[in-house]
Amino acid sequence: MVTIVDSAPASAGTANGCVYPRVCFYLTESNWTADSPTASYQDITSSYQTLGSSSRGSYAVWNSRNDDGALLHYTNGTTYCLPPNRGNGHIRGEIVDKIRIMDSPTCGA
Repeated sequence: MVTIVDSAPASAGTANGCVYPRVCFYLTESNWTADSPTASYQDITSSYQTLGSSSRGSYAVWNSRNDDGALLHYTNGTTYCLPPNRGNGHIRGEIVDKIRIMDSPTCGA
């Protein structure tokens, strides 16, 4: 089971150090609290992108995009759609290993 704690929506621009139009990953809690992303992705893709070592297993993720959802894939096979201008403050016990940014706020195909 994936536990997600959503942060409040933000306006377009920069939130948590994540510059529009990126989906940012924060490897540690220190990176998250310092608004210092360790990796970011911005391309809409037709398939998943495998996360690199600076984002795989991250503590938190923020989606600064206005209209596009970020489909997060976990190593246990579950997925979660991170809506636009939202983030999760904590990923507890699960490892995000792939991302697909989609041209849909609800990650619909």
